[in-house]
Amino acid sequence: MNLRRDVFQAIADPTRRAILMLVATQSLTAGAIAANFDSARPTISKHLSILTECELLEPQQNGREVYYHINAKKMKEVADFIEPFRQMWDDRFNKLEAIMKNYKPKE
Repeated sequence: MNLRRDVFQAIADPTRRAILMLVATQSLTAGAIAANFDSARPTISKHLSILTECELLEPQQNGREVYYHINAKKMKEVADFIEPFRQMWDDRFNKLEAIMKNYKPKE
């Protein structure tokens, strides 16, 4: 049975989130990505594998090099899923802010 990794488990890791931030602006090779971390290259390679398995990154062969780039469609799916929660928390914080503006401490 071929189980795909869960996107939210993948982005729960701070190193993988940092990799996504790096690759968000430009395609990079595994070596270029690894150069930004103190981790061993096999560790970064494992992170890249996880991000590729859950389709957040797409590898693209260019000659001998493999460049990783963001899968915008998958990132949009994640953002669309999270949006209602963000709106709910924005509403709650706005209500709390309104209450706090009217709050007068007892003297």
